[in-house]
Amino acid sequence: MADALAAHAAKRQSLVSSLRQGSGPVALAKETSNLFRDREAGKRRRLDVRGFDQVLRISPGWVEAEGMIPYERLTSACLAQGVMPAVVPQLKTITLGGAVAGVGIESSSHRHGLVHDTMLELDVLLGDGRVVSCTPANEHAELFHGFPNSYGTLGYALRVKAKTVPVKPYVHLTHVPFDDFAQLEKQLDAGDADFVDGTVFAPQKKFITLGRFAGQAPYTSDYTYENIYYRSIAGKREDYLTVNDYIWRWDTDWFWCSKNVLAQNPLVRRIYGRERLGSRTYTKIMRWNSRVGVTKKLERLLGLHSESVIQDVDIPIARANEFLEFYAREIGLWPLWICPIGVKKSAFVLYPVKPGWYVNFGFWDVKRTRAAHPAGHFNRLIEDKVHELGGIKSLYSDSYFPEAQFFERYGGAAYDALKRKYDPAGAFPRLYEKCVLKA
Repeated sequence: MADALAAHAAKRQSLVSSLRQGSGPVALAKETSNLFRDREAGKRRRLDVRGFDQVLRISPGWVEAEGMIPYERLTSACLAQGVMPAVVPQLKTITLGGAVAGVGIESSSHRHGLVHDTMLELDVLLGDGRVVSCTPANEHAELFHGFPNSYGTLGYALRVKAKTVPVKPYVHLTHVPFDDFAQLEKQLDAGDADFVDGTVFAPQKKFITLGRFAGQAPYTSDYTYENIYYRSIAGKREDYLTVNDYIWRWDTDWFWCSKNVLAQNPLVRRIYGRERLGSRTYTKIMRWNSRVGVTKKLERLLGLHSESVIQDVDIPIARANEFLEFYAREIGLWPLWICPIGVKKSAFVLYPVKPGWYVNFGFWDVKRTRAAHPAGHFNRLIEDKVHELGGIKSLYSDSYFPEAQFFERYGGAAYDALKRKYDPAGAFPRLYEKCVLKA
């Protein structure tokens, strides 16, 4: 561990020197991104942070690692020590730094909150080359509480210390049909499940999945190749997975989005092979299609108009039934994922939520219609409904807010104060410019 810490210090000094040698707007040179919004190709200095991908220390109750480490490797190192990060986002390629600069969630969020709720410390590289260490109570506490949902507009996380929880070798799953979100709330109030999420296949076909750690299992299912996890939910009352396979149960088929690259066809699936099934492959295909425009050309030939509707929104549980009714009426893309969040405090100023239960709705597909609509029509409907219901949406994909609304909903004056203090020269774009204007 001492060697890892020494190597980290040397890499950090080299990166700081590189940053201070130039001037002008800054961006990262990295191999992966889990953002689903295209950006304008502006002139920026690219900081090479790809080497910041190591675990530094694992001790009881926490793990310390560099910001660019993907969760696949971070989780593997933790499992080898009998623990896991308290919240592990669903896709292997998501990085630790990306999850705290954005918003990360999974089925342990009912107990531990979002990824940033599990942060204990972080080191942030600022635009002027300074590196500041932030905790909830030190002189940089305001940056600690302002960094989540800042998407690299205040600085970059070079080191993160986050909570871990002990694991057992297996997870026992129970898939429970439910009618409305009052039933989900009762399950949450019972508090006996280690993991809780759900799948909505249609308005009248909804399942809660409860996961509990188990020391033994009578069998284990394998959803990493021939079988597809989400299809098992409606067909099995219970299931057993190894803890590793449970953590990555959604990655193999990108939830259900692998259908868009034909990977759910048995023959095509065999052509892909086990090693290429997963978010890493699908992201590359998606980026290629975005550049080349194959899907758009086909839609034009078929006389279709399309809009990507790729969103995660968090709704107070008391209003979740209303959101699902709206979604079924106006959007109607199935399945969709639901994941409860237990909010214990509301200290993070750029992602303001109130204490209590929220339900995350995740939906990732393309809305195709014969009739033409203004750009962003369906996403704007979603944004307006989320606000009406007292919720909030993540900013990793397309957003259409007018600037005044964005200011009101995502930190406003608090963000301006952080920007003045930590990026006075404007080395990074502002949050609205990056997330809405795609700067």
